Amino acid sequence: MTQAAYRPDVFRQLTYHDLAPAFAAGTDTPRAFLERCLETIAAREPTVQAWVATNPEGAREAADASTARWKAGRTLSPVDGMPIGIKDLIETRDMPTQMGCEAYRGNFPKRDSAMIRALRDAGAVILGKTVTTELGQGHPGPTTNPFHPRHTPGGSSSGSAAAVGARMVPAAIGTQVGGSIIRPASYCGNVALKPTQGAINRGERQGLSQSTAGVHAGSIQDMWLVAMAIAMRAGGDPGSPALFGPESPPPASKPARLIVMEAEGWALLDDASRQAFRAVLDSLRAAGVQILTRADAPAIDAFERVIADAKAVTNDLGSFETRWSQQNLIESHPDGVSQRFLNRHARGMAMTLDDYRARLLQREAMRRALAELAPLADALIAPSSPGPAPIWEGDKPGEPLAPRPTGDIAYNAATSALGVPCVTVPKMAVGGLPMGIQVIGHPHMDARTTGFARWMLEELPPAIA
Repeated sequence: MTQAAYRPDVFRQLTYHDLAPAFAAGTDTPRAFLERCLETIAAREPTVQAWVATNPEGAREAADASTARWKAGRTLSPVDGMPIGIKDLIETRDMPTQMGCEAYRGNFPKRDSAMIRALRDAGAVILGKTVTTELGQGHPGPTTNPFHPRHTPGGSSSGSAAAVGARMVPAAIGTQVGGSIIRPASYCGNVALKPTQGAINRGERQGLSQSTAGVHAGSIQDMWLVAMAIAMRAGGDPGSPALFGPESPPPASKPARLIVMEAEGWALLDDASRQAFRAVLDSLRAAGVQILTRADAPAIDAFERVIADAKAVTNDLGSFETRWSQQNLIESHPDGVSQRFLNRHARGMAMTLDDYRARLLQREAMRRALAELAPLADALIAPSSPGPAPIWEGDKPGEPLAPRPTGDIAYNAATSALGVPCVTVPKMAVGGLPMGIQVIGHPHMDARTTGFARWMLEELPPAIA
């Protein structure tokens, strides 16, 4: 039980888009908004520890420039002046990029990633770098859950999720290979978008076939505006058509039919989490949405069977694809990486090319099975995590390393492998902690998926267990 139980119907996230009229009228300013963010960071950072570096003076300069543009009626975009946190895997010209790894301590490339350049061109305020797990993998950093410090914020986008959940900033950038955007957003009470694979330009981070950049935010509107600000200026990954949709947030749209995705997480749900999710499904049915499960159609059952090994597929693909870069890092900095990193690397080095090809074939089979579901329903729905954030208080000396210190990717691995858009919304509370539901769309249907998620956020009652 938390110190102050979270309720999705009471807690209010920090938002930016709704202050546009005040900024235009001069009754509020981006600089004043930034100062409020800095005050919250000063109050909460000693416990939450979401930031590895901040640039308050640079942020103030950018916020002052934005204030002048709002006053003159010449804003660069809807996110002009918005303070944003950047996951410390992503390069920024004015702050180090140390990737949560001792081997990269002091690394300062002094260049902006494509998405950071796009945000600056849109007038956004790059406030700081948020904590990531070591190299975006399994070894946690110091960040704690904003609703209870004994619990994990998730990973690997731990600092981005916690900074938004603690109301330090209205939005932050995260990345996901297995479950690193959607799961921490679930644990920290955020909305978040993991877009279609490649829909947001990853810049220098092209080495993993499932790595995806996305947005944590306090509102659907801010989430979408940040994602589109990047896509419109930097495009997507090489070869990708980038994020489709309007510049303004998609309107709320009620789906007609949804398919429940059980995946590997269904068996892991505790009774309270299962009760909360079933309450969400009951609310959807009461609103006139038809809910389909694997018992309702052979194609759904076939899909569930083919995604049943998604965690292993995702983990093996990532381990194989990074093994040479990791080997170079180990050889140059043998004492600069954790034992968890070494264990994962060993699994990758043990794989053969045939092993990798077999996992690729499994992933393709998963994507074909998903395509078969398109005529049956508008989207899929699932919990965003197999329960609320678990307790994490560090490894115990003399005991084996905890296998999943930042939580389990059982509800995220399949959607990462599928490369499809997912939006998580904070509609559940279990044991006084947040837990999200995710809406899962088909490739390039990000705007439509976001519209469904917005409708659920605005219209469904909270589920509290």
